[in-house]
Amino acid sequence: MKRSEILARWLGAGLGVIGGFLLGYFMVRGLGTSAHPGWAIIGLTTLEGLIFAYLGTPYLLGGWRRVNFRLTSTPLPDLLSGLLGMIVGLVIAVLVGVFVRDLPYGYYLSAVLALLLAVQGASVGLTRRAELAALFFGGAVKNDGHRIPGVLLDTSVIIDGRILDIAKTGFLDMPLITLSSVLRELQTVADSADMTRRRRGRRGLDVLTEMQKESGIDLQVTEDETSPNGDIDNHLVRTAKRKGLAIMTNDFNLNRIARLEGVAVLNLNELAQAMRPVAIPGEEIVVMVAREGKEPGQGVGSLDDGTMVVIQNGKRLLNQTITATVTSVIQTSAGRMIFAEPSGVEARRSTPRARPREEVT
Repeated sequence: MKRSEILARWLGAGLGVIGGFLLGYFMVRGLGTSAHPGWAIIGLTTLEGLIFAYLGTPYLLGGWRRVNFRLTSTPLPDLLSGLLGMIVGLVIAVLVGVFVRDLPYGYYLSAVLALLLAVQGASVGLTRRAELAALFFGGAVKNDGHRIPGVLLDTSVIIDGRILDIAKTGFLDMPLITLSSVLRELQTVADSADMTRRRRGRRGLDVLTEMQKESGIDLQVTEDETSPNGDIDNHLVRTAKRKGLAIMTNDFNLNRIARLEGVAVLNLNELAQAMRPVAIPGEEIVVMVAREGKEPGQGVGSLDDGTMVVIQNGKRLLNQTITATVTSVIQTSAGRMIFAEPSGVEARRSTPRARPREEVT
């Protein structure tokens, strides 16, 4: 036990002794008993105060630590939303209390009603902040016309890192929400014994740290309302469905499950696919022939965005940057694939020369 905890426990015990003594003293004065039974009552209440305060101080300190942790870890917009909800609850309690005060014990009923409505209003303000903000101030819009109040970040999209650059551009005009369970999963990956997993986990934590430093990015770290129960993907889908949020992920299986559950999904791979430039047949592109193709004589290269380019008769131009003419573009499940042929000087260099006919002597 820490020294501060021991000190707090004995301080609580002292306050319990004082409180128990005062309680017994006023009980004796109110009952008007004689001296001997009166001191017995005071001694009994003092002992009770000592015992209850000494045993109950750790629980009181634990509750205070939890409250303090929630206050310091909860984002300021959530705190302000909770305060606004509490004020609304108190206003409703005052309006209802006008009719309750004439009843027996009306003032006590009004006090209890005010306490309950204040707590309920604060709870609604904290848990529904994103929806209330979207209702009054607007937000991202779903395909069906409803607004998305925020988006939950999956572990895969955080480790990927592209979310930082996209958020900096200002295209994401919605809160980016990271659940505490996702943070714990990132920490587990960062503490892994495998070097690759450890590097990925630390990259994800670095990305979140950089996002917090950016004033233009609305990143929120929130506590889980329910336990994940092992499967973080199902927990993300349940949370998003309950709060009307979207999920941003690169995970193929989570993408399919969320869409089947009716949850909006933002996939960075789909975004990158949509942003790739479309090559037109007849257009000239500059590409480096990096390796041989599957077919005889083919060379394979790629554009800066990763689009594969298959170059006919490009095998002779390996490790060279050439100008090629696009002949066709096809769309596959893995992305776009461009077929091209060398143009200009490269076309003459790639065309096999006919071997000279040997003279007959």
